[in-house]
Order: sequence, then C-alpha cells, then structure tokens
Amino acid sequence: MSSRSPLQRRAKQLAGTASAVAGMARNPETRKALLSSLRPGDSGAQATMPAEGSVTLDPPSGLEDFSRRSVAVASSATPPDQLAEAIADFGRAPEWFSLHAAWRGDPPGRLAEGDTFAQQILLMDIPAEVRWTAASVTSRGLELQGTGPMGIVLALWCAVAPDGTGSVLRVDVGMDGPPLRGPIGTTVVRSIDAALAVSAGRLAAMGTGTGARPAWTVRDEPVLHEASGRMLDPRTPVVVGVGQVVQRVPQPANDPVALAAQALRAAAEDSGAGEQLLRAADAVYAVPSASWTYRDQSALVAEAVGATPNERVQSTPYGGDGSQLLVNEAAAAIASGRSQIVLVAGAEAGSTLAAVQKDGQTPDWPEQDGDIAPDRVVGVDRVANNEIETAVGLGAPVYVYSLMESAVRHRRGHDVSQHREAISGLWSRMSAIAADNPYAWSPSEVPPDELASPTPSNRAISEPYTKLMCANLQVDLASGIVVTSVAAAQAAGIAQDKWVFVLAGASATDQWFVSERADLSTSPAIRAAGRGALEHAGLTIDQVKHIDLYSCFPAAVQIGADALGLPVDDPERPLSVTGGLTFAGGPGNGYGSHAIATLVPILRADPTATGLSTSLGWYATKHSVGLYSAQPPERVFEHLRPMVERPPARRVLRSYEGDVVVEATTVPYARDGAPEAAVLSVLTPDGDRVLLRSDTPEIIAFVLDGDPIGRTLRLSGGEISVLRRKTAELPDPPSAPVKVRREGAVAVVTLDRPEARNAIDARTAAALELAIDDAEADDTVRVIVLTGAGGAFCAGMDLKAAARGEFPVTERRGPLGLTGQPPTKPLIAAVEGSALAGGCELALAADLIVAAEDAEFGIPEVRRGLIAAAGGVMRLRDRLPRNIAMELTLLGEPLPAARLAELGLVNRVTEPGSALEVAIDLAARIAANAPLSVSVGKKMIDESPGWDLDDAFQQQSILASPVILSDDAREGVAAFAEGREPVWRGR
Repeated sequence: MSSRSPLQRRAKQLAGTASAVAGMARNPETRKALLSSLRPGDSGAQATMPAEGSVTLDPPSGLEDFSRRSVAVASSATPPDQLAEAIADFGRAPEWFSLHAAWRGDPPGRLAEGDTFAQQILLMDIPAEVRWTAASVTSRGLELQGTGPMGIVLALWCAVAPDGTGSVLRVDVGMDGPPLRGPIGTTVVRSIDAALAVSAGRLAAMGTGTGARPAWTVRDEPVLHEASGRMLDPRTPVVVGVGQVVQRVPQPANDPVALAAQALRAAAEDSGAGEQLLRAADAVYAVPSASWTYRDQSALVAEAVGATPNERVQSTPYGGDGSQLLVNEAAAAIASGRSQIVLVAGAEAGSTLAAVQKDGQTPDWPEQDGDIAPDRVVGVDRVANNEIETAVGLGAPVYVYSLMESAVRHRRGHDVSQHREAISGLWSRMSAIAADNPYAWSPSEVPPDELASPTPSNRAISEPYTKLMCANLQVDLASGIVVTSVAAAQAAGIAQDKWVFVLAGASATDQWFVSERADLSTSPAIRAAGRGALEHAGLTIDQVKHIDLYSCFPAAVQIGADALGLPVDDPERPLSVTGGLTFAGGPGNGYGSHAIATLVPILRADPTATGLSTSLGWYATKHSVGLYSAQPPERVFEHLRPMVERPPARRVLRSYEGDVVVEATTVPYARDGAPEAAVLSVLTPDGDRVLLRSDTPEIIAFVLDGDPIGRTLRLSGGEISVLRRKTAELPDPPSAPVKVRREGAVAVVTLDRPEARNAIDARTAAALELAIDDAEADDTVRVIVLTGAGGAFCAGMDLKAAARGEFPVTERRGPLGLTGQPPTKPLIAAVEGSALAGGCELALAADLIVAAEDAEFGIPEVRRGLIAAAGGVMRLRDRLPRNIAMELTLLGEPLPAARLAELGLVNRVTEPGSALEVAIDLAARIAANAPLSVSVGKKMIDESPGWDLDDAFQQQSILASPVILSDDAREGVAAFAEGREPVWRGR
C-alpha cells in the first residue's frame, strides 16, 4: 500500500463529515482549529502549538476508560502557577472554556476536591446540563467528573507544566454513554475537538493581556424582574445598550466598520457595563454597508471591538429590512440558548466617500480576501425588478415609489392637490421630529409648502416627489445594538432600568415584482407580519404607543400605516421616532437599527408603553417587524414568518392591443426640471397589467394635468390614445390559480383551474411556488397538503400555454413550480380524479399520497412525443418495481389508485370525494409529533439512498444528533413517564 493511502482515507473521512463540521465551526477560531488537522503546521485557534523539543504532557490517567476522547494542547507565555490558578478558579471558565453556556445555580469559584456544581454546556450547539464533581485539584491542574443528559458521562482534565519561561498546557475530554457509543459519538467528538482547540487558545492567552473574556457568572436559572415581580426564563432576549454616531464632517480615516465600532462602544457605555460587554459577545451581526462592500463585515466589526464571536451573521447585501431582521434573528438565537450576547451593527460613510471621490481619490479602506465570508446570511436576496419593469424605467426606488404613490392617492380618495398637501404635511411632521433628534443628519424643520414646491435646492425628482421627499443616502451614520439574555444582562451587572425586551418579531415578503401585485397601494405582508407579532405579544395596534414605520418615501409610510391599521395624521401618535430617512438620514440598508436605537431610550423613559418598528427592503417588498417594551413578554420570543393572505397576482403583459384603464402614473424629471417621460400602469378588462412609457407631450400632459387614474386609454399599433374623461372602476385581478387555507398546523394548497383540469401554466407554477415557500417559512405550519379543485387533481402542463411559449418552470422550485425542489416539510397529495402527466409528477413529488378509489395516475407524455422530465420517470423508478415503472413510462397508459396502493405508491385509498378529508387527518396526525423528529426523519429517508455505504452511519449520526440531544427529546421522555401529552418546542 502506498504511503499516500492513509492520507487519502483521512481526506475521505473528513469529506464525509463536512456538513457536520460546517455546523460546528461557525467560530473563526474553530475553523482554524479544524483546518489544522488537515494542514500540519497551522497553529489553529490562535493557540501556539508546542515547539519541537518542548515539554510533553502525557494523557491523563482514566482517559482510556472513555469510548470517546478529545484533546488540545498549546504553549503559553504565562507561568504555570498562574495558569493553574486560573484553571482551578473554575468560575472563570466562561473566559476560556468555549463549551460553556451558563451556570446552573451558583458558579463554583475556586475548586477543592469533592466540590460539586452544575454547568450548561453546548454539545453541537445544543444546551445540555452537566453536573460536575471535582475529582482532583492540584498545583498543576484539575480533573472533573460529570454526568449529562440521557446517561452521558464526561470527564475534563486540564494540566499545565513549565516550559522555559512559559508553560505548556493540555486539555482532555472523555465521554461515554449510550448516545455516544454509535456513530453519533463521532459527530459529537468532532464538535468537542474544535471547541477544545479554541479553549486551549483562550486559556493560553490568559494572563498575557489578550484574548480574555469577562469572567461573568451567567446562570441558567430564572431571573427576577424587579419592577413586575415576575420570574423570567433566563433566555429571555433584551436590548441592554444602544449607540448612534453621526459624522457630519467627512473623515477619510473612518470607514463604515470604524463607525460601526464607535456606535457599539457607545452602546456598551449606554448599558453601563462598558466595553467588556463587547468582548464578551458570542455573536456579531452586521447590516452590510452600501457605501463600501466587505466580504465579511461582521468579522471586521468583531475585530474592531475585541470580540471573538462563535457566529458571524449578515443580512443580504441589499434590503432595508436587514436591521430589524437581524434583531429578530439575534433574539431568536438568545431564546434558543445558542447565544448569550449578540452585537448588531450597521454603518454608512456615503458622505465621506463622496467627498473623497470628488477629490479624485479612493479611500484606503479595508478589503478582504475573496474566500472570506460570514457564517450565515439571512434574508431574501433576489433581483429586484423583472424585465418589463426595467424596460419602462422602473429600475430605482424613487420611480417605483412615486408610481405607487399615485395608487395610494387613489385609495385614500384624494385629488392631486389634496394628496400633495397630505404628503408634504406628513413629511414636514417628520422633519419636526428630526429637529429634536441629536443623531439626525438634517435636524431642521421644513414647512410643508417648501417640501411640495420644486426649487433649485429641492428639485422635482419624480411626480409627486421632490428631493426632500426622498431618502437621503449620502450620510455618515452608524448604529450599534447589544441584545443579551436576561441571565447575561444580570451577570454583567446591567441595571434593569436599561432593559428593553424584544417581545416578538415577524418577517414576510409581498409579491416580489411590483408589476405582479394585485394592488400597488397595499401590503398584505406587512399586515401579516404585524398581526403575527401583535398576536404573539397579546396586543392590539391600539395598545402600541411609540411607532417607527420605515419612511424612505411617503408611499412606504402610508402603505405601512394602512396595513397595520394606523392613522397617518394622528398628532398624538406620530409614525416616526427619528424623523425618517430624508431628515434623520437613510444609511443604506441600516436605517431600521437607528429606529430601534432611538426607540429604546423612549421606552426606558415610558416603561409601561410598547413600541413598534418596521423595516422594509426594495419596493415595500420584504418586511420585518419588531415589538419592544420595558415590560417583560407574556410568551417566549419567536421570530415569526407567518403565511401571507395573498390576493391573486396580476399577469404582466409585454404588449396589448385594446382599451385599458389607468391605474397609476408618474413622471420622472431631468435635473433641469423638464419632464423626461410619463410612466403608466394600466389594466386590461381581464385584470392584467401593462406598463407603458411615453415621451410624447400629449401623454405627459395627460398625466400631469388633472387626475388620470381611472381614465380609459386605447393601445393600438404602439400608439396611446386618450378616449374619455369619465373614470372607470379598476378591474380586479384574474382569479387566483392557487388558493391556500389553514387547518391548524396544516396548510392546504389547492390548484384552482377546474376549467383546465388544473393544468399548470406559468402563472399557476409561480403561484404554487410562492404558496409552498410561504408554508415552508411559517414555523406554525408542520405539514402541507396539495390537492386540486373540481374533481380532478392535475392534468399536467398547460399545453396551450406552452405552445405560446409560456412554460411552467419557476426560478427556485423548477418544473411546475414544485417538482425540482419539493418542500422540506412533509407534503401529502390528495388526489381525486386524474393525476396525469405533470399531475402525476406533482403527486410523485409528495411524501405521501391519498387517492380516491376512482383516481388514476399516469405519464402519457410518450403519446405526444414528450417525456416526463419533471421528475416523473426518475421518481417512478425509485418508488415502483422496475417493470411497473417501465409499463407506465413506455405505454403511457394510466393505472388505478387501488393497483398503485398494492404496489406501495399510494398510502391511503378513500371513497370518491373524501381524499382531502383523509389527507388532512393524516397531516394532523403527523403535525402532532415532535417537529425535529419529523423533519430529520424525512430528511434521512430523502437523502440516505445517495449515501456511500461506508459513510452511511456517519451521515445518519450527523442528522440524528441534534434530535437526540434536543429539548424535545427530553420532553418526550418526561411526558411518557408522567403520562401526559408532550409539549413540543421544536428545539
């Protein structure tokens, strides 16, 4: 055997566990430690490996008794006596022991032999309680013996020895117990290997003035909230510090990261805990800068404030929803026990960048290597516009929002002059708020008539907006928010009058492309997110006193207010706490964090009140909502992603001949104030939408003179004619081809084109994909049922539409809007009548099939010179005997449900007309089981056929470990023992 074979075998083993390693190694130190096992000579984990000839520490006695073992060694400049004292004072474990999560009860202090204490550690990112006994404590280290959940036993040894003027140290962990004796143990050991490498590095740095974290005692036990007298779950998320920076004079030395670090230091000072709070952070979240692009902004921010986080997260590169989205994600990480202290920061240096570039220079700001990336990116990242929108000039927010503004005007019943007065008054009130905001970019009040009137300094941008009605992106602004658990806040000594709780958070998206929305003036997604957050917090919108709605343009504020049920002009409850993106400033993606940072001190001063903040991205497209209060929450925090009650989407036509009704308009202006063109959204009698752009003086005048909405135009031969002054009602969108309803934890998705036997055209495929996406995102949906209306399941692809070049293939889920990427949640097909061609392929994409006894399945494509390439042939071969799959594929003749039930393809055969009822019952029974167990069980079944036989058990353990070590596993065992129904938490 060649000398390369062991290395090749090692590489194969590492490749087989790549997904597990990715999950364990979010910490940059951990990744270095893992890579050191592949690259001899790498130091790993910022620890100095003992040099050749250094003192060697032998494995501890008793380590061989454990079936699973892990070790890390390092050199330190700290003398051995000092290191041994730091180890013996195990209350300082949070400073170096990276597995530490919290203490159960009092921390141990300096250990003596026989001492006992309880600690919560992270096994594969899952909190687990270990009860330790100090078996030995000497001048050269210690030995701890412990017991964990489900019969796991552990031991921890730390040993130090003199090595020149410094020390060499060794940390060992031994583990055993039923859960660890199978392949799962290998996965756990890999996570421990990585964590010990980090721990050894931190321990080696103790006493050198670098790398140490604050030695706070974070206890995993209820926390008394003094003002309310309530005992709080220690994982309850709370904002403890906020900071903002406004830099009105350009400073080329300050890139966005430097400004973000200033804001976080201000937040740490605001908390009262000081900068040690930043060093203690175990996660850093960054809102990406638009003025300077970093590959991993969170890593640079962490380095700037001295944090060594276990996780680095960013929101998507473009989207103003990112700030609130990240706070929601941070609160969720804390509520789950994954994190204790999270830093959220965003910054822009657009003003400085513009000044530097005006001088013909490029700033000397950080650039990162191409392979650097954050551990996680959250949010939806898609192209903002479709081709039809771009073709008429709707490629920038100001033009889209100004078009939407006219639709808002029509919905509010305003004529042109009334609406101009309304939005200029709204924006003037915003400016008055900014005038009192010390962190506002333009803190001065502007009268309504100055806002509405175009002048050289306030030029017209796009009707009806002037410059001072648009977000101001050329700013130098930064914000920092520190979110912690109440246990960590208490441990850090942060006064409770600084605490502002994150009560609930929710995120949702509207129909992605504006041109496909049923109504340009409303947001079903904001309505769903707001309702979800309020219901979770047990509140109504009337109980929310302090509000900040995302305010890039007046249309955004009015759409948000309408969705949430808020009046636009209530002087007692203004819709901003900052003054909005025009006057407070619009720092790229990061405005929402300034709203939160402003809201927090308001709520501290008004401790019985509740505040709401919204953030949005693109064209009121993606949204995030947060509720805050100094009063603790009634329920455990959740980041909700509720299903949105969507009206039917409109078709967008590239061309049309005939009469249309004007729905919305705008006129973009050149810099000299001259109108460039008229942009119109018009509706056909069938409810389809056509976008027009015309530079003819007649059409521009038609849009600018009077009120064009509701007027009838005729489109003929590329010409636009105005037909009559009388207004018409706006046509409703075409009937929705896919309908969704909830049955408890079950989402029922119905194909609703009975006139075409539910055949799938492009519009239906897009609607089906969106329905599945919504159900996947909503954690309260456990199972999806897919069915068809009108006594048929689905006749497959709409061949007439395909003949017109309209193919039912979607961006993410592929053919038919589903079969290329079926949902990760269980999917049940409820089949009545025929499931032929693509209909059969949809059924085959399901995990279970319930069919009426007169239902039939087949792939007749062979009879039309086609083939079932949406997964049909492939899945039939997987699910049926070869000869039966051949029969269906080659003959193209259908088989009845009863026969396919005998062959195992159909799970239940029902009386005609009852397939949906039986499928919903089956789905409800699945939904009653533990969510993690269901999810991982399905994933195993889906993925295991592709596993290499040698690695199969390893892959199984990677998937199974989080389930076996989960809260739900403990709850299931406890509920069985106590004779009660379990209460699943999905973690």
